[in-house]
Amino acid sequence: MTTGNNVKVTVKATVNAPVEKVWEYWTEPKHITKWNNASDDWHTPIAENDLTVGGKFLTRMEAKDGSFGFDFGGIYDEVKLNELISYTMGDGRKVTITFKAQGNETEVIETFDAETSNPVEMQQAGWQAILDNFKKYAEQ
Repeated sequence: MTTGNNVKVTVKATVNAPVEKVWEYWTEPKHITKWNNASDDWHTPIAENDLTVGGKFLTRMEAKDGSFGFDFGGIYDEVKLNELISYTMGDGRKVTITFKAQGNETEVIETFDAETSNPVEMQQAGWQAILDNFKKYAEQ
């Protein structure tokens, strides 16, 4: 298993919803708290989002049983309405999310710098699980 700096990981999903709805559900805290978890035994009780260049975001992810939790945050580097979000996480890693409108569908492509503590495959699976949960929520 590969871990290390300069490794970029990509996850994708095609959401059966127009890009305007996908953008809203991705960026508004009232929606983020409903989908931002990799499994049903986790949740996001807090989401704050200042979606502007230089603006900050913060989400609190916790196990529902209270056994573990962590904050996830960063600062926005670029924001193009309904098209692109890029940010730098608190540890300096970069993330880019592209929203590609395809009629009544939207392809969401997320690319992030891998961290060095966990195997790349585990990171990819975790981020994909969250993206899949987003897709399920946005299509309801």
